[in-house]
Amino acid sequence: MAVVVWVFAGGGESEVRGLIPFLEKNFPGCRFERKTPVRQKPGPKPNRGVSYGRTGQSLIEQIKHELPIALKVEANRCDLILVFDDLDCRDPEIQRQKILQEISQVHESADIDKFVGFAAPELEAWIIADWNNSIAQHPDFRGRHERMRWWLSTQKYIPFDRPESFSEYDPQRDCCREKLSEALINSSVQHEDDRNKPRFSKKEHTPVLLGKINPHIVQEKCPLFRELYNYLKHFCYLN
Repeated sequence: MAVVVWVFAGGGESEVRGLIPFLEKNFPGCRFERKTPVRQKPGPKPNRGVSYGRTGQSLIEQIKHELPIALKVEANRCDLILVFDDLDCRDPEIQRQKILQEISQVHESADIDKFVGFAAPELEAWIIADWNNSIAQHPDFRGRHERMRWWLSTQKYIPFDRPESFSEYDPQRDCCREKLSEALINSSVQHEDDRNKPRFSKKEHTPVLLGKINPHIVQEKCPLFRELYNYLKHFCYLN
């Protein structure tokens, strides 16, 4: 019988479209059920986008609302509650303990295992960590991935051997001073030859590229990814 994992993830389209397929591909011993982000219908105004949007404290409040409902209405309880969020340059241990302390108030979940994992600072760090299997192989970036990497290295000082360390915390905004995903977008439109080519899209490219990365390569460069990977590998295969 499959081990059931309820996934409460922050973020938007890349998490909706990319995270669960990535987990299913790499941890087949578990069955992952996404509880958040929750798809919402477009608003009444023309051209208004779809909003998913929870992260940080907002995600915590959403979990505290959605988890009791799931525990009440689901016929079969889960074996693991997995909380996943962009770290956004916050302190990982402080943020992890904050989340666990808050959701522990849902007393009905006291006997269920819980794990908090982070993409630091964002999911795109995993893509950058395995550049040769992701960006370099995608048809939209062939012929220019080398100059994209050069620009990210020399202009944004992104360390490709430890991309989780990019940027620093901005206490005024409660997030990174610079966004890794924005740097990746900008890297794809720096050269005049790129004007008629697709720019990097967090919505379109990130979910696809998550399916291409080699987790063994990523874990060598991303310690927080390694924590998540090793925990799920152990949990999904031994339960």
